[in-house]
Amino acid sequence: MARKFTLQSRTAAGDIDFSADLNREQLTVATAPGGPMLVVAGAGSGKTRALTYRLAWLVHHGVDPSRILLVTFTNRAAREMLSRVEVLVKQKTREIWGGTFHHIANRILRIHGQRLGISSDFTILDREDARDLLASCVDEAGIDIHQRRFPQKAVLAAISSFLQNTLEPLDEVLSKRYPMFVEEISGVEKVLSLYTEKKRQRQLLDFDDLLSAWLRLMAEHEDVREQLAGQFLHILVDEYQDTNRIQGAIIDLLASRHRSLTVVGDDSQSIYSFRGANFDNIITFRERYPDAREYKLETNYRSVPEILTLANASIAHNVRRLPKNLQAIRSSGLKPAIVPCHDHYTQSRFIAEYVLHLLDEGRTLNDIAVLYRSHWHSLEIQLEFQRRNIPFHIRGGLRFFEQAHMKDILCYLRVMQNPTDELAWLRLLKMLPRVGSALSRRVWRHISDSADPVKEVFTVETASLLPGSARPFYEDFAALIKEASEIDSPAEIIDLVLKRSYEDYLVSHYDGASLRKEDINGLANFASQYKSVEAFLADVALAGEFSGENVVAGPDEQEFVILSTVHQAKGLEWPIVFIPWLSDGRFPSDMAMNRKEELEEERRVFHVAVTRARDELYLVVPEVYRNRGGNLVMMKPSRFLTELSRELTEQMELEEGLPHLIGGEDHNLLPSGEQ
Repeated sequence: MARKFTLQSRTAAGDIDFSADLNREQLTVATAPGGPMLVVAGAGSGKTRALTYRLAWLVHHGVDPSRILLVTFTNRAAREMLSRVEVLVKQKTREIWGGTFHHIANRILRIHGQRLGISSDFTILDREDARDLLASCVDEAGIDIHQRRFPQKAVLAAISSFLQNTLEPLDEVLSKRYPMFVEEISGVEKVLSLYTEKKRQRQLLDFDDLLSAWLRLMAEHEDVREQLAGQFLHILVDEYQDTNRIQGAIIDLLASRHRSLTVVGDDSQSIYSFRGANFDNIITFRERYPDAREYKLETNYRSVPEILTLANASIAHNVRRLPKNLQAIRSSGLKPAIVPCHDHYTQSRFIAEYVLHLLDEGRTLNDIAVLYRSHWHSLEIQLEFQRRNIPFHIRGGLRFFEQAHMKDILCYLRVMQNPTDELAWLRLLKMLPRVGSALSRRVWRHISDSADPVKEVFTVETASLLPGSARPFYEDFAALIKEASEIDSPAEIIDLVLKRSYEDYLVSHYDGASLRKEDINGLANFASQYKSVEAFLADVALAGEFSGENVVAGPDEQEFVILSTVHQAKGLEWPIVFIPWLSDGRFPSDMAMNRKEELEEERRVFHVAVTRARDELYLVVPEVYRNRGGNLVMMKPSRFLTELSRELTEQMELEEGLPHLIGGEDHNLLPSGEQ
């Protein structure tokens, strides 16, 4: 006879005890009446729970699920929320319109797209297909990208995306984001026009078209707008601080009829302007909806009070913000520690050795994260972890030397150190305009037969192997190789390559060229400690040998320290967080220090980093760094630290024989006037 088991569940609406499941702040949000609502949800305050119970409350009170729209930034988040709602209310909630902006747009355009000439069976281009189509448009436009500085397909795709998501005109986008291509505006405009036409003819939409077509559908067809605005009685938007201009406009149109709009977000975590996120959407919400009720989720379940006190004090220095004050549920813990280090090498030693100290104290690797402002800030830390066999994982990205632009630069050094490095030569040659795989191999075969391939590169015989159209580019390359071969310093070679050729290559071939250039400058700074290319490349090679993914801490689990940019870490948390490079010019970055708006976003990035920590927070400050000439340069502590009261942190001093640390009550990192 089969055994039976009855699941215990709450079957009636009245069985859900909202007041027992939610705190007072969350309950107020979940049970609020209709109308426009701004929910300012601080870090670790349970906003997902409040939003989920808000959905459950609406369904409980008879709202037809098909008339509810939930917009999230990942489809997974929507699925998890809706699944939880179904468990709570014991009703089928699959009719709720839930998903990302792009997911919802796809559904709506399949139904109404014919009004714009879009077939219901249109194809969505993935990012690589979109780039290839742009490349064909460049060819069709008759633009010789090898004769002039013109954006290649990846950069064109980024320009197209930014245009659509910000609703800004092309001349403004180029002048603000891509000033190196301002003189090419007519060519860019022609290519993008061809791209739009080809997509129209072939019934293709890229990801950004989904949103722009959705907005155009409602803007140009009043009956469709009225139908959609009438359909959704309640609209809920998660992570509202990350919405861009087009997403904000779409939501405002959808809410124009019933105006029952709930937006949930944290202005203090708005850190994606480089992707087109529009900070004004959340900051000016009450200007657009004067009758909106504002709710605050300020009870933090994540961090100890000392960490939250610092986070509150720091973000309060921003002028444009929605005031809130995070309050801890947890009992008191350690104060955040400021750790002054002599230089950035000592900084890396401290982090690595203190990680080992924490392991001795019973912590696990999975308890620890190192969060940095820019990817190159992790360079010495990665190498120090490798030397000490500390497993680590780079979140959301490649290890430093695995990135494409790093490989490009390192190939110049590799051929200096080993002139018979076939793969390095082929990579460098294929980077030249009008030189493909076949020509690269022809040149390689010729120089590899020589006793000295480097010298053979700049002979007339080698140049004659290339057609006339490619020869001028090759001759510039050969001159660069000749000059680099006479330099011993790896840092000077990197500087030379960047100045003479690679900076142009960066801006035309890669999106995010300025950040990649910053990486390369960081690589040159790191390389300045080496007197020879051979010694430098030996350490780089070691960095690639050790893979944290292969270190198993137990039978069924792997443990790593997480290394991540702050942007990649948003939404996550760890018991222990290290934030390195807290010096002006590093964090905040020098690119942000001259504009108030950008500096305030940098402070929000710092706020996100701080609020990832649950138990312990280490704020690491290198006091000097060694420049290209080998001279020591004093660094100012980050203003994000000096603007804080000294009582919010404790100072730590490093003794020789790290990681022994003592309380540094007498160590005066902060200027006396900044207390």
